[in-house]
Amino acid sequence: MPTVSPKQVARRLIDRLDDDASFEDIQYELYVVQQVERGLREVEEGQSVTHEEARTRLSRWLGSTPRSDG
Repeated sequence: MPTVSPKQVARRLIDRLDDDASFEDIQYELYVVQQVERGLREVEEGQSVTHEEARTRLSRWLGSTPRSDG
């Protein structure tokens, strides 16, 4: 699969936005893309946890018991 440069991603993103988009809108959209890319990279590198492990950790942090519904 061909690699898309960050500059190309930014251009495509900006082209999709409404003409009245603010700088804050653009920054937010770029931030979201950056975080998704980061998450995908972490998954590829094996730095993720299963859904069940995430639920267990969240329950511990919130001081509640995890639900068993999938």
